[in-house]
Amino acid sequence: MKTIETKVLVIGGGPGGYVAAIRCGQLGLKTTLVEGERVGGACLIRGCIPSKAMIHTAALFDAMSRSSEAPMHGISLPEPPSFDMQGWTGWKDGIVDRLNGGVGSLLKRAGVNVVSGWAKFSDARTCKVDSGDEAVEIRAEHVILATGSIPVELSNLPFGANIISSTEALSLNELPERVVIVGAGYIGLEIGTALQKLGSDVSIVEMQDDILPSYDKDLVAPVRKWLEDNDVALHLGAKALGLSENGASLRIETREGDEVKLPADKVLAAAGRKPATDGWGLEEMAIEMDGPFIKIDSRCATSTRNVWAIGDVTGEPMLAHRASAQGEMVAEIIASEKRVFNPMAIPAVCFTDPEIVSVGMTPDEAGDEIVTGIFPLRASGRAMTLDAADSGGFVRVLSRKDDRRIVGVQAVGAEISELAAAFTQAIEMGSVLEDIAGTIYAHPTLGEAFHEAALKSLGHAIHA
Repeated sequence: MKTIETKVLVIGGGPGGYVAAIRCGQLGLKTTLVEGERVGGACLIRGCIPSKAMIHTAALFDAMSRSSEAPMHGISLPEPPSFDMQGWTGWKDGIVDRLNGGVGSLLKRAGVNVVSGWAKFSDARTCKVDSGDEAVEIRAEHVILATGSIPVELSNLPFGANIISSTEALSLNELPERVVIVGAGYIGLEIGTALQKLGSDVSIVEMQDDILPSYDKDLVAPVRKWLEDNDVALHLGAKALGLSENGASLRIETREGDEVKLPADKVLAAAGRKPATDGWGLEEMAIEMDGPFIKIDSRCATSTRNVWAIGDVTGEPMLAHRASAQGEMVAEIIASEKRVFNPMAIPAVCFTDPEIVSVGMTPDEAGDEIVTGIFPLRASGRAMTLDAADSGGFVRVLSRKDDRRIVGVQAVGAEISELAAAFTQAIEMGSVLEDIAGTIYAHPTLGEAFHEAALKSLGHAIHA
């Protein structure tokens, strides 16, 4: 058996693992990365990137479909457009391949040794990798666990046949006529919205009383309105019971206690994700757990010396950019730099229609000693030019009453995700309202709404 001795061993080539490996290489640390599939992880290969590609295509198709029904802004089409799922898949796969190749090139440039295969640990810093052709034993001084997460499988809706996860939903061979989505979180709503625009008949089943239960009602309202206006059937306060006997319908129990059958060619079980902790020898590493997650401290250190953990396997928020930031930090700690993971804010984005951004504290978390400034996008010239002024969108700034420091920013609207960086930077840098009010924002842009919301908090908004 071939043996590899390495300074740093990274398990998992997702946005946490590959960033950690690249940074280790940049810092001159001998680094080995083990990945069982393709570098880039679930986000690049099966999640974030493919879903955004589907959302973009669906928006184009929807606009063309509407232009074939009635002229829009002077544009009309003589007949409805057609959609070829396999054609879309080819375009999407091209994007994924290009990004995957880019990550591979970055790892090579950083001098990272990539081993393809699945790791199995025998102790905290030794693992065996079955790479197909031969087995490799890897011994490391430091181990970074970045194994990520996998979709949650419901006991009454096991994956297989017509019951799919988000992975299969983004790799369909043909567009299903009828889709039922179980779970109204961001994964289910992003994919459901796209499928509805592409022509599927979509129904959503959610046990909670509203969609996107982790967001406040004001942010959710414009998204719910879009779903209702576009004939997406919402079954809230309902429970999925399982498939009918012939497998052609999903049986649900409504909040009134009635049993209803929803016809479905595909059922997308989107009940969240769970840490990928099985199958690679975690039990051999003597690592303390925090429920289903690996327990870490402020440096992402586990209870076992020189074993680190980053990303989804360590808990919420399960976001690619959190994993990447942790991976970069851990690499620098291993290289003897003094770092802790203590961000002021981690942005969360929901790519629904309209989009949602939430950064920092929410109104409930901020409490009573805050000032709230809200600017409606119906007063934004740029939102009007995007045909998005009437969606109910807004930008909301939360600041402390005593020193006017910004503690939270939330927004909902078309293309509002592009403001996430500005919102996050303002909080991370400790900005006060006057910092935003005193900044000149380009016109016409959506960023002006951030400026106006800050002015509103100061009592002198210009356009609202």
